Amino acid sequence: MRVFRCLLPAVSLLLLAACNPNEVYEKNTDLKSPLGEPYVWAVQDKPTFEFEIPDTTQHYDVYFNIRNAADYEYYNLYVKHTLTGPDGKPVSRLLHQMLLMDPKTGEPRGDGSGDIFDHRFLALPNQKFSQTGPYKVMLEQYMRQDQLRGIMAVGVRVLKHVP
Repeated sequence: MRVFRCLLPAVSLLLLAACNPNEVYEKNTDLKSPLGEPYVWAVQDKPTFEFEIPDTTQHYDVYFNIRNAADYEYYNLYVKHTLTGPDGKPVSRLLHQMLLMDPKTGEPRGDGSGDIFDHRFLALPNQKFSQTGPYKVMLEQYMRQDQLRGIMAVGVRVLKHVP
C-alpha cells in the first residue's frame, strides 16, 4: 500500500505533463502499399484528417507529422495539402517541401534513434478559420513516384496559436 501512495503522485504528474491545453487535434496514419507492404506511401493514397474548429476568433497552428525510416532515399519530401471547410469548399492548397535530412551531410533530422525518425513541420502558421465546424486536410505525396518507400506514417496536429 505504501508503494502505491508513493507512485500515485508520480503517475498523476506524468499524466498532467502529457496534456497540452492548446492541443485541438492530433492523429497519425500508418502507411502501406496497395499490396500491404509497410512503409510505402502510394501516390493514390491520400490520407484525410478531420478536425473540429469551435472558435473563429482563435488563431491556430497546423502541423504535419512525418515518420520515416532511415532507408528513405531522399533528403526531402514534397507534400501537397488541400484544406476543405465545413461547407465543402477548398480553403487552401499548397505544396510543402519538408527537409527530413540535412542536404549537405545526409544526417537525419527530427526526433528518433536507430532507424526511425519523427518530424513535425509547421505547415499553416497562425491560421484563421472563418467558420466553426469540421475541417478536412488531405495530404498527398508529391515526389512523382508511385510507391514512395521509407515513409512510415503521416499525420496532422492542430494547436491554438500562442503569440
